[in-house]
Amino acid sequence: MSKLVIVESPAKAKTISRFLGKGYEVLASFGHVRDLPQSASDIPAEFKKLKWAKLGVNTDSEFEPLYIIPDDKKRHVDSLKKAAKDVDEVLLATDEDREGESISWHILQVVKPKKSTKVRRIVFHEVTPEAINEALRNPRDIDESLVKAQETRRILDRLYGYSLSPLLWKKVAPKLSAGRVQSVAVRLTVMRERERMQFVKSEYWDLTANFKVDAGSFDAKLIRVDNQKISSGQSFDSTTGKLKDKSFLIDQALCQSLLEAAKEGNPYKVLKIEAKPGQENPPKPFQTSTLQQEANRKLRFSSKRTMQIAQNLYEGIDLGGERVGLITYMRTDSLMLSANALKQARDVIVDLYGREYLPDKPVQYRTKAKNAQEAHEAIRPTDLSKRPQDVQRYLTDEQFKLYELIWKRTIACQMLPAQVLRSTVEVGTKSKGRDLVFSASGRQITFPGFLRAYVEGSDDPEAELDQKESILPPLKEGQSAVLKDAKSLQHFTMPPARYTEASLVGKLESESVGRPSTYASIISTIQDRGYVFKRGNELVPTFTAFAVTELLENNFEELVDIEFTAKMEDQLDDIADGKRDATEHLKAFYRGSNGNPGLIEQIDEKAPNIPFPALKIGDDPGSNNPIVVKVGRTGAYLQRGEGGQGNTASLDPELPPADLTLDSALAMLAGSADGPKSIGTVPTSGKQVFLKTGRFGPYLEIEQTEEEIARGDKPQRVSLPPGMKADQVAEEDVPLLVLFPRDLGEFPDSGAPMTIAIGRFGPYLKVGDEFRNIPDWRAAAKLSVADAIELFRTPKATRGSRTPASAIQEFGKLEGAEGNVRVLSGRYGPYVTDGKTNATLPKGTAPESISADEALKILLAKAAAGPTKTKRVIRRGKSRVK
Repeated sequence: MSKLVIVESPAKAKTISRFLGKGYEVLASFGHVRDLPQSASDIPAEFKKLKWAKLGVNTDSEFEPLYIIPDDKKRHVDSLKKAAKDVDEVLLATDEDREGESISWHILQVVKPKKSTKVRRIVFHEVTPEAINEALRNPRDIDESLVKAQETRRILDRLYGYSLSPLLWKKVAPKLSAGRVQSVAVRLTVMRERERMQFVKSEYWDLTANFKVDAGSFDAKLIRVDNQKISSGQSFDSTTGKLKDKSFLIDQALCQSLLEAAKEGNPYKVLKIEAKPGQENPPKPFQTSTLQQEANRKLRFSSKRTMQIAQNLYEGIDLGGERVGLITYMRTDSLMLSANALKQARDVIVDLYGREYLPDKPVQYRTKAKNAQEAHEAIRPTDLSKRPQDVQRYLTDEQFKLYELIWKRTIACQMLPAQVLRSTVEVGTKSKGRDLVFSASGRQITFPGFLRAYVEGSDDPEAELDQKESILPPLKEGQSAVLKDAKSLQHFTMPPARYTEASLVGKLESESVGRPSTYASIISTIQDRGYVFKRGNELVPTFTAFAVTELLENNFEELVDIEFTAKMEDQLDDIADGKRDATEHLKAFYRGSNGNPGLIEQIDEKAPNIPFPALKIGDDPGSNNPIVVKVGRTGAYLQRGEGGQGNTASLDPELPPADLTLDSALAMLAGSADGPKSIGTVPTSGKQVFLKTGRFGPYLEIEQTEEEIARGDKPQRVSLPPGMKADQVAEEDVPLLVLFPRDLGEFPDSGAPMTIAIGRFGPYLKVGDEFRNIPDWRAAAKLSVADAIELFRTPKATRGSRTPASAIQEFGKLEGAEGNVRVLSGRYGPYVTDGKTNATLPKGTAPESISADEALKILLAKAAAGPTKTKRVIRRGKSRVK
């Protein structure tokens, strides 16, 4: 019996095909095979004249979707149709979530196998022989309710986006988009930035001291003066800067007085000692959202990159001839672990750490997430006996880091909690009429438990300090302590932290907005659309985000309301469960019901009267005219009063809104009135070079002659190299920057034009339609024609290829060596090679000063010893805590 198995990706198809015997053919659909039309050109001719055609949803009838096969998917669909013609059974093996269920349904609609062909759905949460065989033994039909829920979600998102986005194009800027979850995510970043704008910085002071006792020393902080609690950062209202409690505020003068009193207060007495045992529980196994958060915190991976790498690990890695999936399915809300995984985890824990780290029975976690997707398993390694170091050589650096993170977390979640002893001591004295009390805290790990394997990351850098062990010396109440040193410290309250990708994913999840499987695409989209940009690990909203959020809040408040959006997720779940009619739900949203206006009625009614958004910065003290930020076709700009000459100024697209003050706005307007800033001249022509800021950032523009202006010539503009800010352009950089783009003539081999320019990702050499990257822009400005030709003739690095090691020394052909002897800088340090044998230099050997004789001696010794024999080392850990 011939069988056709259809999966989503070619990588997954390649892995699965190795597990199946004769009679099976495995093909990939390459993701979705049908979708709603993306542009007018996608709409079939018979529908083009219908007014709903651009939506791709028949809003005049029962909200039937108009599905088309995109051009880039037609050849894949043809291959699937051809393969399905002559088989006895079609097995739809797309991913096991709602999206995968929908893809299987669409495949069935377009492939249309013969009536005699049996069609079944199989699912598996890991790409291993055992999981595939289990799936083949338990086929099922397509879940129509899941498909309907996914289709309703897609239509709902289309109605939302295609109805509101044109309004944003008219009122804010072209190419913007609105989205049911996307717009809420943008609003969250804007709300946080508003908190930062309203924030009032407050100053406070305190004292720290070092005390000496017989058994050692410890640091402490002043916590009370005359039985009054000292003010801390939590004592202030963030919007007024005033104290919100009855704590004792210390200013600089008083702090200096207290410092003098503290130094004269010896001896101090230990007033109170508290020691409380506690425990810290291991983290839960990874779900989609927590994996994205932790990979962002620990590895600095974006959510999108995390999911891409996880997809690779799930679909299959070639482990020296054995291609197998290394982790389970990465889109899941489940915290469950299979019985086999639990057994493997316990075996590894005993093997690596000892039985004392093992709970009496396996720990099984249950998800509490609202709107959890169909539960399968948590994200875990498919085989925990494959330790990270065992598979490292088969993985890229990013794949290894993510696999190691998942492996450690899975092991840690099955280990015993860590036992800690938290202690607090207070020491005090009376000096200069003041009662001074200092306090110190300690944290001692008495049993490390899961901390032997894994420490969870944090969005708060300060919180990482809590993980460090701090042990106080043995103390007794009433004993004396001597102050050895003390110092006063100035502090300022800090505004609320901006969201990172990790904390924004956490917020969306906690509010039940969107799905974990969509968070990566949401965060990627709001960056691509120019709503947020990254500064370090922060997600900073742009002025465009402010303008769009203001428009939606003022006119369609419900559509960006967090609770309303979360409620919509509940309603979509009801459709998946068969508790709600999908068509009636769409009608109510779009057309309205029970006297409540629908989306299209609200837009038709409000659109004509919606003003262009403007963010007020303040009033000009000279003219009393308001100064606002508006967004236009070329980006955000300042406007004073009605605008006009000298009353507008472009804004840097990466200027955080909270950093724009009235004073800085006035300075920008003054600079704009004076004209663009000249920062140098072109050496060959003497023309002025102006520094300007446009939609895509700062750039240089060369002064035009009157003749060039009269002819309508475009001015020569040069983008700044990536990473260079406007205030970083030095005078000596200008003559080099104005050389771009450089015309180097024709490439001798083909006659194609050669050009060197600076692009979005840095300087590059272009020959015809091919490119070569140049690492440094200054080198690119000075690159000779001969060097450019040599660079282009060097084969372009392919995916997975490694950069050749750089030569530290070259000795040529030495007697006894197989080839030219060189000292190279490698991944694991400097080594000597003759092209056949590689020998790591002995520790402490300086690679720059080694002689030819020494290099040859090391090389020949290595060759004589033969290849390294690897041994599997099993480490048994013991607690080092006494």
